Amino acid sequence: MTTLPRLTADARAQALKNAIAARKERSELLIRLKAGQISLHEVLDRTDTVAGKIRIRPLLEALPGIGKIRAGQLLDHIGISERRRVRGLDQKAKLLDLFPPQK
Repeated sequence: MTTLPRLTADARAQALKNAIAARKERSELLIRLKAGQISLHEVLDRTDTVAGKIRIRPLLEALPGIGKIRAGQLLDHIGISERRRVRGLDQKAKLLDLFPPQK
């Protein structure tokens, strides 16, 4: 294992600000998904780290009409781990087949 670099107080404060901003942006993305302002396809097509670091289960739970139980059932059906994040997800096609784009 490599050791973590020592950060100055200013660098630590800046890293904290960056982390807070990233969490807020992910939260806003999930809120927009829940409100129907964006689609699952739009979220999964994004290549930025904001969407890439969202866990799949909260993403599914943010879909209108999908709750905790249904999200768990979908993950089991597709074979996706609850801890999996959007970035690097191999089962995107299977997931998108279950949620066709709305017109």
